Amino acid sequence: MIRKFKYSDLDFVSEIWLDTNIKAHSFIEKEYFISNLEEVKKAFLDAEIYVYENDKTKEIQGFIGLIGNYIAGIFVKYGCQSKGIGKNLLDYTKTIKSSINLKVYKKNNRGVNFYLREGFSIKSEDLDDFTKEVELNMAWEK
Repeated sequence: MIRKFKYSDLDFVSEIWLDTNIKAHSFIEKEYFISNLEEVKKAFLDAEIYVYENDKTKEIQGFIGLIGNYIAGIFVKYGCQSKGIGKNLLDYTKTIKSSINLKVYKKNNRGVNFYLREGFSIKSEDLDDFTKEVELNMAWEK
């Protein structure tokens, strides 16, 4: 089930955010994500977030964070990946937004391929000022 984020979800989504970022971005020092966790928690409260909750266990297994039409990230709990949760979250977002844009690290091959498969196109490349990694700017339109 996909539902809107509640304040009581904050610790669960923060844990997923941290764990997923560290595992998906092995090319970035994990301290970068750890040091940004508190700021990210604050940002979650201002973002539009939808969580994927297991119907039976009520466990949050993933979430998508939006700022307007920008996807700040799709995060799926380790062990729940490759089961359609990220696609379900993205498909839900496509029903409420007519266009979407995002950034993904170029070295995150799994993420880049996921977005390409889901109809996004690469619009440009930038260098992330903080990590010094190349990011792809991607977009999707109905």
